[in-house]
Order: sequence, then structure tokens, then C-alpha cells
Amino acid sequence: MSGSSRLEVPADPDAFQDEMERRGWGDGLPLVPPTPERVGATVAACGRPGDEVVAALPPTWAEATVEKVAVNAVLAGCRPEHLPVVLAAVAAAAQEPFNLYAVQTTTHPCAVLALVHGPVAARLGVNAGYGAFGPGSRANATIGRAVRLVLMNVGGARPGVLDRATQGTPAKYTYCVAENEADSPWEPLRVGLGFGLDDSVVTVVAGEAPHNVNDHGSATADGLLTQLASTMAVPGSNNAYMKGDSYLFLGPEHARQLAAEGLRREDVQRELFARSRIPRERFGPGQLAHIEGGLGPAERELAREAMAVGRGPEDIRVLVVGGDGRHSCWVPTFGMTRSCSAAVRGAG
Repeated sequence: MSGSSRLEVPADPDAFQDEMERRGWGDGLPLVPPTPERVGATVAACGRPGDEVVAALPPTWAEATVEKVAVNAVLAGCRPEHLPVVLAAVAAAAQEPFNLYAVQTTTHPCAVLALVHGPVAARLGVNAGYGAFGPGSRANATIGRAVRLVLMNVGGARPGVLDRATQGTPAKYTYCVAENEADSPWEPLRVGLGFGLDDSVVTVVAGEAPHNVNDHGSATADGLLTQLASTMAVPGSNNAYMKGDSYLFLGPEHARQLAAEGLRREDVQRELFARSRIPRERFGPGQLAHIEGGLGPAERELAREAMAVGRGPEDIRVLVVGGDGRHSCWVPTFGMTRSCSAAVRGAG
């Protein structure tokens, strides 16, 4: 699929699926045939020329044109109006310091999470509430899947070939969610990232699957912060020594509890960074030596007693996702990466 030639494929659905699997162009789930009519309608919906290059994607450095992205969006089951979001996610993933080459080829189980914020999320029905990371929303399922198919079919990161993830993750099928702005006590994340309230934005995160934080008992912000930080303080996380940013997706109830005691997003970040230190004795001696071998003198001094998750409070991104229920989740990342954002063009 990295070339520009057209291919005749069987019309029979089962034969078509078999051909796609034989060529390594799928993810194991049923695919929608990318007929010229479907691809043409999808390209037309974004208002951009099909031969426009969105980005060159590692590890093969093939060019992802609008049309190639549209082909994969059709394969994934996207509606034509989803394409601008997929294009923004691809453009964001190609930015530095996202470090897409390493993200595509690492043994770490990270997947590219497309976080959609702004008016386009509501217009397309990208789920930000109950079950946002799970099934049930066509927009979430197909946009995330389209991004993954582009990374595989254009970028070349196929499992076991150039994608060397040791165990992988179900998030590599699809990983897309929207920020729950309606239930957030704070300004939308995109505003803090330098975008406007009226902007539609996609932020990409090289994240693991969500780690649940269960806290039904804390009656104070202090207790909840302790529970959240303790969940983040795990020695197996790449963020403990490779740093980079990570994401805390607060459930609305937890967010309201923190805000009710006057905590701003910046206060939560500062408290979590201070409380999520990992004592050195929780690392095995071999791993500790491996970690310290990659630290500079100043970093080694800071890690003399405990390892911090990230380099500073700003590395812990905090936003609201999900419905009511006293659960939140933390998404650690590949570490040698930082999330990147791109505005959605032609979102209507």
C-alpha cells in the first residue's frame, strides 16, 4: 500500500478479507473494501487534494498522502467526516518530540492514543463519557483503528516485523477518546496547550493501556491524591526513568472532589509529582544499575532517594474522561516521547 498503483481485489467479502490478510494490510478484524467511490467521497469530505503529503512515516518513511490515509480510514470503517480527525492525528504523530520512529519499533507495549478535543468531538460523537475507552462508539472505534492502519500500512510497523512490541496491547487495535469538557471543573486541556476554545484539536499520546485507580473511600482531596499518586508510583513504568509525559484521566466525580477543595489543574499536577516518588528499594538491583547508567550527574543526585515520574509537574497531564463512578485511570507512556497536538483542518 506504500505505492500509488491500484489493485483489483475480490468482490466476495470473505475472499477480500483473505486477500487483505495475505498482503498483511489488515489488523485481523473485518475490513471495508476501499472502493474508488468510497475513497473519493472520503477525500472530498476533507476538502484537501488527494496527493497532498500529510507526513512521511517511519520506520519505512513512506509518504502518507491524504488519499492513502483515506484508503485506510475506509478500511477501518470510518465515515467520510471522520477523515479530518485521522489526518490531524497522523500529522501530530509525525511531529517531534513524539519520536514516532521509536514508538513504531519499540519492544514496549505502547499504542498511539488519539485524544480528540474541541467542537469536532461532540459533532462526530466521539465518546468522552461512560465507557469512553471501550466499545460502543463508531467514531472512537474507527478513528483509532484508522490511525493504527496508517501506521502499519504506510509507516510499515507490522507486528513481528518492524513493530517489535514484546507482548503488544489491545490498544493497538484502536485507541481514541475525547476529553469530557462538559463535566470538567477546569478549562479544556487544549487551551493550556495554546489552542483556542473554538479550535478542534487532536493530541497523540504514545500510551500504554489505561491503569485503573479505584477510590470509593477518600473523603478529602488529600486522600484521593495519595491514592492517585500511589497508583502512578510503579517501578515498571518507563516514565520512572525515561521520563516523558504521562496522562491522568480523572473520572468526573474525582475531578469534582479535587476542585471542590479549590485545587486547580496545576495544583493537582504539582501534588501528584511530589507524591508519586518511587523508593529505590522497589527496583531490582540490576534494573536500578541500568537506570542509573543512563542518568546524568544532576539527575542521579535527584534520584538519590527516590525516582520521580517525569521531570516535573508539567509532565503529568490531567484531564477529565468518563462518566460518574469513583474511578480514574492513568496512562503511562513510552517515556522517550512527548505528546504532540495538531489542529483539525476542515472539521466544519
